[in-house]
Amino acid sequence: MGRRYDEPHGPNLSTAERSRVSLTQERTSLSRVHWLHVLALTCLLAAVGISTFTFKISVLDLDLGWHLKTGDWIIQHFAVPHNGLFTWTAADHPWAAYSWGYEVLLSRANAWFGLTGIALYGTLLTLGVTYSIYWMARRLSGNFWIALLITIFSCSAFLMALSPRPVFFSMILFCVTLTLLLEASRSGNEKLLYWLPLVFFLWANLHIQFIYGLFAVGLMMAVNLSMEILGKLGRKIDWVQPRTIPAASLMTVFALCVFATCLSPYSYHLYGIVTRYAQSKVAYHIIMELQPVNFSVGSHYVTLLWMAFAFFAVGRQKKVDQFKFILLCATGVIAFRTMRDSWFICISGAACIADAAADAVLPDAGDSWLERAGVAVLLVITLAVAAWKTDFNDVRLEQTMAQTLPVNAVNYLKEHPARGPLYNTMDWGGFLAWYLPEQPVSIDGRTDLYGDQMEELSYRTAAGAPSYINDPYLNAAGVVLLQRQSRLWNILENDARFQLVYQDGISAVFVRK
Repeated sequence: MGRRYDEPHGPNLSTAERSRVSLTQERTSLSRVHWLHVLALTCLLAAVGISTFTFKISVLDLDLGWHLKTGDWIIQHFAVPHNGLFTWTAADHPWAAYSWGYEVLLSRANAWFGLTGIALYGTLLTLGVTYSIYWMARRLSGNFWIALLITIFSCSAFLMALSPRPVFFSMILFCVTLTLLLEASRSGNEKLLYWLPLVFFLWANLHIQFIYGLFAVGLMMAVNLSMEILGKLGRKIDWVQPRTIPAASLMTVFALCVFATCLSPYSYHLYGIVTRYAQSKVAYHIIMELQPVNFSVGSHYVTLLWMAFAFFAVGRQKKVDQFKFILLCATGVIAFRTMRDSWFICISGAACIADAAADAVLPDAGDSWLERAGVAVLLVITLAVAAWKTDFNDVRLEQTMAQTLPVNAVNYLKEHPARGPLYNTMDWGGFLAWYLPEQPVSIDGRTDLYGDQMEELSYRTAAGAPSYINDPYLNAAGVVLLQRQSRLWNILENDARFQLVYQDGISAVFVRK
């Protein structure tokens, strides 16, 4: 049978007319597929946003309070702090607000919109991480569905395990850094790399983990330099992927990136903070998220499988890409050493898988501005409806906070002021610095401020160790606010020096007799 044509066109169309009809049908089909892209991406982003709404994780982060108060202090003084704030035990210790950009934005979100603004800020950060991974995978793979799947699997391994915080900016900017590095390496277009100094300028003013991005740039520089040296020595390695970017260009870019990180209020002193963090020991034993991956939750297994698949994607290529292989090894070690850094291997793995997929799938047309606008409009409408249906407002958010944080205990102290100073445990210090500014805290989550000795003493005292008798900070305290599960609570109930004046399901307040 011959080809059947629809009646309006008839069987006697000219070749040119048939071509136009075919082109129109193809465009219609592509348009339908692109709208499917819009809907699929909107569904993914909406699911992430609604999950953030539902669990209200943006207002439950234990470090939220001191970040917020730091941003308020910076706005009020039009300067950045250089000593400990909000604490009476370490007020004279040197301290740098290395996430000052994040904190200023957080402060304004709270000032303009209250708790709802804080929650929206956290939601936008979470969506920003999700879209950045998609954008990276889309550019590197050239295929929408591959990028969408990569985004789903990589985000499921780490995203909802963390509350929105400054490290989310590191995740976003690390995606940008890897995209520029891998695109430049693949195309040989070294001009792409000259966007990196701007990236690192922003990064150094938002979060201290810009050092992870510098590692990636330095690694590519080292790999290319070693290959050039071997080439000059006449030792060509056939099974290694050749490098396309001159080492001299990478060395220039790396130097510019390091210089850009010094263009912050703290200049080169940020590297001293990195060194102190690297030398810290106690925090990695007492803070759960800083401990090694223990496979106690499903996301840990997803991370392991994702890393294995990334190694497989890199290993199955005809020639080994040294940069990708070493990157996966290094980020894997860091991620499994510290739960909080699981994102490091997940994003690195996503980039390597997406780049490898470009050789195995046919590229499709990239996202147009109209498609991006469509996703944005549909997402805003969906999240607005979800926020309305879930009573996403200040009252409900404060009720959620009161279920896990000492909101009621603080309200009691505001109504019945007690003479300080205040003694508290590390977990609630950040919240108390914000919610009870009248009483400077004894300790909070700024591990770079207090040091190993004081952190260990606070941990042991809260655990009810005999050394609590000689804890100078507890002995100096006029009021003590503790968690219900703290062993120190039971001890102070029988301590003649203190009197229990308030308790509820999660907290207790003691005052000195």
